[in-house]
Amino acid sequence: MNRNGTGYRRLLSSPVLSASAAVHLGAAAAVLIHPRDWPWAIGAVAANHGVLAAAGLWPRSRLLGPNWIRLPAASGARGEVALTIDDGPDPVVTPQVLEQLAKHAAQATFFCVGERVERYPDIAREIVHRGHAIENHSQRHRHDFSLLGPRGMRDEIARAQDGISRITGSAPRFFRAPAGLRNPFLEPVLERLDLRLASWTRRGFDTVTGNADVVYRRLARSLGGGDILLLHDGNAARVATGRPVILEVLPRLLERLRAVRLSPVTLRAALQ
Repeated sequence: MNRNGTGYRRLLSSPVLSASAAVHLGAAAAVLIHPRDWPWAIGAVAANHGVLAAAGLWPRSRLLGPNWIRLPAASGARGEVALTIDDGPDPVVTPQVLEQLAKHAAQATFFCVGERVERYPDIAREIVHRGHAIENHSQRHRHDFSLLGPRGMRDEIARAQDGISRITGSAPRFFRAPAGLRNPFLEPVLERLDLRLASWTRRGFDTVTGNADVVYRRLARSLGGGDILLLHDGNAARVATGRPVILEVLPRLLERLRAVRLSPVTLRAALQ
C-alpha cells in the first residue's frame, strides 16, 4: 500500500466497499454494546460477504472499484472500438492473428500471460513492433486467482508486469483478471502498480464455443463506438476442421467494423 494511503482511499471510493466497511464496524459495535445481538451482527456480515463475492464473480461489475467495460466517452465519440485478445501469446495462433490485423490496418490489445511472454519472447516483441499493445493478464493465469489474498495477487501481477516490461520494453498499463474474476483485494494492488482494470463490453466465449458463426454474432450485435470486444488467441476453441475460432471470426469482425465505420484502436490509444 502506498505510504500516503491512496490505495485505501481508492479501495473505499466504491460505495459498496464503503458500505462494507460500515457493516463490519457496525456489527462489531453492536456486539460490544449489546452482546445478545451477535446473531444479527454475524448475519449482517455474512450477507455483506455474499454481496462482495457476487460482485467478484461478475466480471463487468464496478462494485469493487473502477473497471473499464467501455472506452472513454471521447474515444467512443470518435468511433473507436477496442479488440482485446487474451491468453497468449500462442506460437501457432498469434502470428496468424497479427497477419489478419495487418491486412485490415487494425490495432489490438493483447492481454498476455507473463509466463507465455517469457516462453515466446520473439512473438511478444513482434506484437509490440507491429503497433499493438501488450497488457497484463497475470503471470500464470491461475484458475484460483480470485481466491488469492493481497500478497498472492500482487506476486502474480507484479511478476507479469516485470517480465513483459523487460522483454518488450513497454510496461503494461492495464490489467485483466483471469476469467475476469476478482475480489476486493485487487483494486489496491492495481493502484500500487499503477494499472487500470479492464474487462469488456461483450465477449464471444470463443474458448468454449466451437461455432464461429455463434461467436461472431455475439461480438457483432449492436456494435457501437466505445465497445470493448474480447477474443482469445490462447486457449482458443476449434471449429470442426480444427482451425482456431478466432481465425475464422476475426476477418469477418474486422470487415463488419469497417462497414459500420468503426476504428479498432488499443486501450492506450483510447486514453488520448
